[in-house]
Amino acid sequence: MEHGGNLVNRTIMLPASVDEAVEALAVTPGAVPVAGATDLMEAVNAGRLRPAALIGLGRITELRGWRYEDGGTAVLGAGLTHARMDRPDFAALIPALADAARTAGPPQVRNVGTLGGNIATAAPAGDTLPVLAALEATATLARAGGVRDVPISHLLTGLDPLRPGELLTWVRVPLLHAPQVFLKSTDRSGPARATASVALVLDPARRGVRCAVGAVAPVPLRPLEAESWVAGCIDWEARGAEGAVLIDPAALAAFGEYVAGACVPEGGAHGEGAGAAAARLRRTVAVLARRALGRALK
Repeated sequence: MEHGGNLVNRTIMLPASVDEAVEALAVTPGAVPVAGATDLMEAVNAGRLRPAALIGLGRITELRGWRYEDGGTAVLGAGLTHARMDRPDFAALIPALADAARTAGPPQVRNVGTLGGNIATAAPAGDTLPVLAALEATATLARAGGVRDVPISHLLTGLDPLRPGELLTWVRVPLLHAPQVFLKSTDRSGPARATASVALVLDPARRGVRCAVGAVAPVPLRPLEAESWVAGCIDWEARGAEGAVLIDPAALAAFGEYVAGACVPEGGAHGEGAGAAAARLRRTVAVLARRALGRALK
């Protein structure tokens, strides 16, 4: 097989089940699982990746859907496409993830790009990643002899990374049944890579706010102090016009600045240009965080 001169005589395996895929990974060191290949082929063509073999996951139908699990959890297949996550039934379940999937790229990318691919590639601008971080989702990793569950945040930061021979199979998302918002900023109109993104979810049962900022660092960032502070500013019992949860507008604005200051460092030490760029990025993150919380509280 050839693709831009970078894939020649590569072994391609097409397992029909998770067990077959895990077995293929065990017996073929250096093999790379592939579903939509939107990120993989970019890496291959750029010379950043030279897989010894490819394990195509397209025939594993169980990984392309989602289901409910006892305890209020949605179990999402790693092969779930962005286009599928944008459908109304899924959007009603996890709206912030649907919003992120909707903006992940043009239709041809959304039709084949997958949730598992977004996680495994862990590109800084991956749209679903801050949403998964804010929702405190976990990944199920299968390998010969067993499975283990790992928080998505640990997987992305390398605290507990994907190990050789492991296959990302499922993503478990706790269902909060509460408002959640995803917003992003790009440098052009239409579907584009985020220059900054914010995912925010309310957790009324715990009177908490969860926020994750994407695209400004190698991994999504959780401004935990800002979350805790603003949760204390919200009047969780009172309701304003049309049922909105009440918060002082000054606290709402301060939250945006708090998040931006925590996630975007000062750039002055690297020269005036870097300082100006950092200031613009901080302003963008502050606006996104403020708007996300405002929408969530409506």
